[in-house]
Amino acid sequence: MGDFLVVGVHTDEEITKHKGPPVFNQEERYRMVRAIKWVDEVVEGAPYVTTLETLDKFDCDFCVHGDDITMTADGTDTYHIVKSAQRYQECKRTQGVSTTNLVGRMLLLSKDHLQRGEQEYSVDKTNSDNMSSDASARSPWTGVSQFLPTTQKILQFSNKNEPKKTDRVLYVAGAFDLFHIGHLDFLEAARKHGDYLIVGLHTDPVVNRYKGYNFPIMNLHERTLSVLAYRCVDEVVIGAPYTVTAEMMDHFNISLVVHGQTNVATDLDGLDPYAEPKKRGKFLQLDSGNSLTTEILVQRILSKRMEYQERNKKKEAKEVAAFEAYTKIQQKETH
Repeated sequence: MGDFLVVGVHTDEEITKHKGPPVFNQEERYRMVRAIKWVDEVVEGAPYVTTLETLDKFDCDFCVHGDDITMTADGTDTYHIVKSAQRYQECKRTQGVSTTNLVGRMLLLSKDHLQRGEQEYSVDKTNSDNMSSDASARSPWTGVSQFLPTTQKILQFSNKNEPKKTDRVLYVAGAFDLFHIGHLDFLEAARKHGDYLIVGLHTDPVVNRYKGYNFPIMNLHERTLSVLAYRCVDEVVIGAPYTVTAEMMDHFNISLVVHGQTNVATDLDGLDPYAEPKKRGKFLQLDSGNSLTTEILVQRILSKRMEYQERNKKKEAKEVAAFEAYTKIQQKETH
């Protein structure tokens, strides 16, 4: 839509007032948004209602939002000012992916009825529903729907660049579920050890085998686009094998395999998945200095379970009311 992208990020206080408690704190959000490959500038503490003064201050021609609606605590459209001034454009939001939807998936986690223990993962109706459904998010815009990736969507996220023959190729692998600041710190630290970073993403059943419960929260396709969005990542292996084999290292011409400080589970055969790179002297265990994990992030949500349930409930109610009002206007205009 343009040549330079400025992203305004709201404070924790503003988000809590109008939507409910944020999942990430504002410093984490500022840092993560800055690391996204399409973002040129970040405005910290952007006002919740976008004003013409804000657009002018940062030399923005127009404001862009998805085709869902965002409202203040009193039910006002947060973009009504820029819409009236004809300085607003919309893009189609990604169906089935929203903070509300993901929070709902996390709230489904329960040791009482979802822990699988040592049982093998099986793709059955119950598991499938638990991984992708959110009973507390049924708004017309952020309700449950299956995210369906396309080759065009993946191409939009891809760097489209192959490594040069002289590049030092790095490889890391994992779940990278609910991409967070811990992931970002690790990937940026790993990237400093070479020129081209490949991230291997394990399949949903494999992640479930070594993490258990209702993990992964995000499916493989969602995790792929999340990781590809960051400029430090050059390529993603979708559904990478759990064990890094000699064939894989040769195929990608991997100079170094990097892993974080988290424990490494053995493969189904009981062997170390990093045995080959270790044998070649091409393995590095890296401490990024950030101890945040997906499990800790989910605990943030569960510790405030009632607050998040209320957040989703209020957001849904506001959006349903707005959608009904919009539908009535459209019907009147049609007749």
